[in-house]
Amino acid sequence: MNPYALSIMLSSLSMGTILVLSSSHWMLTWIGLEMNTLAIIPLMSQQLHPRSTEATMKYFLTQTMASALILFSATMNAWSSGQWEIKEMLPMQTNMLTIALAMKLGMAPVHFWLPEVLQGINLTTGLILSTWQKIAPMTVIYLMYNSLNPSILTLMGLLSAIIGGWGGLNQTQLRKILAYSSVAHLGWMMTITVLNPKLMMLNFLVYMILTSSMFLTMKHLKTTSINMLPLSWSSTPVMMAISMLTLLSLGGLPPTTGFIPKWLILQELTKQQTITTATVLAMSSLLSLFFYLRLTYTMTMTNSSNMLITTSTWRHKSNQTSTLYSLMTITSIMLMPLTPGVLL
Repeated sequence: MNPYALSIMLSSLSMGTILVLSSSHWMLTWIGLEMNTLAIIPLMSQQLHPRSTEATMKYFLTQTMASALILFSATMNAWSSGQWEIKEMLPMQTNMLTIALAMKLGMAPVHFWLPEVLQGINLTTGLILSTWQKIAPMTVIYLMYNSLNPSILTLMGLLSAIIGGWGGLNQTQLRKILAYSSVAHLGWMMTITVLNPKLMMLNFLVYMILTSSMFLTMKHLKTTSINMLPLSWSSTPVMMAISMLTLLSLGGLPPTTGFIPKWLILQELTKQQTITTATVLAMSSLLSLFFYLRLTYTMTMTNSSNMLITTSTWRHKSNQTSTLYSLMTITSIMLMPLTPGVLL
């Protein structure tokens, strides 16, 4: 893509997110969400491949429906209450808005577009879609958590956690696995939103760090499927070992960073006497942990089927900068000791 066009798209992405973060008026928020949607579409379709074109069209249609539903609910709320403030929403309009934001985020049961779209785009755009594009909808949810229906959020959160873990079991493409991982993590966030919104934002921050480190790892290794993982061990053993720890962190195993939000969420749910919800979330995390461990086993304990009849891969020096990758992987592995400071 032309550097000038790329700079315009990236600046539009930033401006759209900043507009949502800084506004309390529904019309400005809707404009910011639309800027985010329209800015990423050229980045998704830059490959000029039928698969990327299909993914772009699916994303555009889904986001258009969600944006129309957001505008419709905000207009109905303004018609009924006479104001456009985000924090003041009537119950029926709030339920419509919750469904629309869930569609934008890719939560169950409106998550079907996310795995297919991620599979059809490149890793850099997939990183933006999985992290940066979720900041604006999550900010809107954080701002209006007092008006949200706890029953709907809990139901959608449990569905997302179960479907996110179940859907990733039979996948061989890494981008689809990360898509279902995103669905599962969003389920944990939505379940705790009404009870403790600050804990939800902490979970979202940790999710962004872990997902960014995995996408950057895949980008460095040029790996998109499980079958390609054993070939990477001979060329970059240190990176594969670090990737194993990052996957364990995504699964929520101590003493990695990913254990922090799961531990705190289960503790908060237990304090609020919602034992059933905490049990379902804990059991669903075992489903996600299964395919994380499967990836870990594949990349560290198996060899390629043709490794015995071919020479080992040469360890060429990579031309890619690894500063951001190093920062994200270190953060995703070593933040667990800072938990007491996070709780203050």
